[in-house]
Parts: sequence; structure tokens; C-alpha cells
Amino acid sequence: MTHIPVMTAEILRQLRPERGGLFVDCTVGLGGHAQALLAAGATRLIGLDRDRDALVSAGAALAPWKERVELVHADYRSLDDVLDARRIGGIDGALADLGVSSLQFDAPGRGFSFQRDEPLDMRMDRRGGETAADLVARAGEEELADAIYRFGEERASRRIARAIVEARRRAPIATTGALASIVRRVVGRRPHVRIDPATRTFQALRIWVNRELDGLDRFLETAARRLRGGGRLAVITFHSLEDRIVKHTLRALAAGEDAVLHVLTRKPIVPDDEEVRRNPRARSAKLRAAERIG
Repeated sequence: MTHIPVMTAEILRQLRPERGGLFVDCTVGLGGHAQALLAAGATRLIGLDRDRDALVSAGAALAPWKERVELVHADYRSLDDVLDARRIGGIDGALADLGVSSLQFDAPGRGFSFQRDEPLDMRMDRRGGETAADLVARAGEEELADAIYRFGEERASRRIARAIVEARRRAPIATTGALASIVRRVVGRRPHVRIDPATRTFQALRIWVNRELDGLDRFLETAARRLRGGGRLAVITFHSLEDRIVKHTLRALAAGEDAVLHVLTRKPIVPDDEEVRRNPRARSAKLRAAERIG
């Protein structure tokens, strides 16, 4: 499995790990960004992830720095709890790469991709909670349509939801292939649109299953509060819904007399053409960064 972390050089430029100090990779994934931070000078790193499989891979990748690393099975929105449990007051840098990892897309049986026909799961944390198949089976037509439109920005959401409800009356929609076929029949191939017709619906279900937008603003507020003076926060997003929340929250934290941050990226940083050529999954990435005042 090939893992290419996104915009690593820009992450190092924004977070400045050569200063040393404690950094938190709030979505450590397969450990690519964490490796770069440690190699560049971070004194200590705590890596969080809600996917146990990812933590196993990250542990192997970060083995050369094992004395300086602690990996924690936790959602990034639990940052306060993780730091409080270790009696850590302040940190020098925080990173959140909000994309789905290569492990989740590529590992068989996870159900994130329609490239293979497999169980329709999509959970990042497989300890419990509803799968995508559960949501598709129980949600009403209006609820499905609203979720597909809100989280996938799919204009054909009403027709897709209607087709899902009709199809599940005949048989459960239990696999990625079954769902993708339904959506493709409804949407069809759009002129000049390169992405698969099922892409937006799969994105919507993934966000819905994992509550990816819930509490993102509060996480950013927590991370900002935990930074020491001069500490930096960097966030990578992969779709406009996340980026909008990050943009507005960072701006709010940098506004007025009570500002705690200085925004370093007036516009988001995006991968250059060469990076997208090497790693097509990077094409929709956007990086925003801010520095703690004081």
C-alpha cells in the first residue's frame, strides 16, 4: 500500500517543528506527517486516531522515534481529554489532516470505495455505531435526500434517495457495488465531469456515518486554546464543507480584542501540479494555518 502524505513541505513550513517542543498529530493516520515532523526536529509527538488499524501502521512507521512518540486511540475532538489525562497544559503545534487515509480507502472490507464490491461499512472507528448500510436501510427518503444534498452537495439527491428506497424494498443494499449501481443509473454520466457519478453520494454517507463535521469548530477552538504563545495549528481539508468551517472558525478566533490566533493563510494553500500528478488524491486538498498570539 502506497501512502503519500499531502503537502508535507508546506506542513513543515507552517508548523516549524525545527523549534522543537510537543506536537500533536490529531489524525495520525499512517504516520507520514508525523514522521516528517519528528525528522525535522519535533521533540515529542502525540498521535491520535480513531482507527485502530491506522495506529498499528503508524506505530511501525514511527518506530525509529518510539521514545519520543505516544499513539492514542482517540477521536481528534477528544483533544482536551487526551491532554488532560497526561497533565499537559500547552502544546507547540497541532495538525489535523481531515481526509480519509490511504489505509481506509485501499484496505479491503472497509467499504469506503466503490472500486471494489464489499460490505457497505465506512466507519473509521469500527468499535460500534451505525454502518453506511444501516443508515441506507433505516433512513426515510427525505432524510436520505437531505443528507446526500447537505454532505455530498449532490443536485440529484432527491432522485437518488427515491431510487434507494425503491431498491431496498426488493433487497437490502448491503454492498458498495449495489449502492454505486443505483446512483449511477439515476445520475448517469455528466458531460465534462470526470468523477464517478457515485462519488458525491459516497462522500455524503461517509461524512454522515462518521459525523465528520460535528464538533469541528469546537476542536479548532480547543486546539487554539491549548497552543502556547507562538504555537501553530495546521488543518488540511478535502471538501468545501470542511474548509468552510475551518475558514470561518479561524477567522473568528483571530477577530476583535479577544483574538487568540493570527491567521497565516489568507487563502488556503493547495498542492502544486507536480504533487497532484504524483498523488492524484491530493487534488482537492486545502491547507489553512494559524499562530497563537502571545
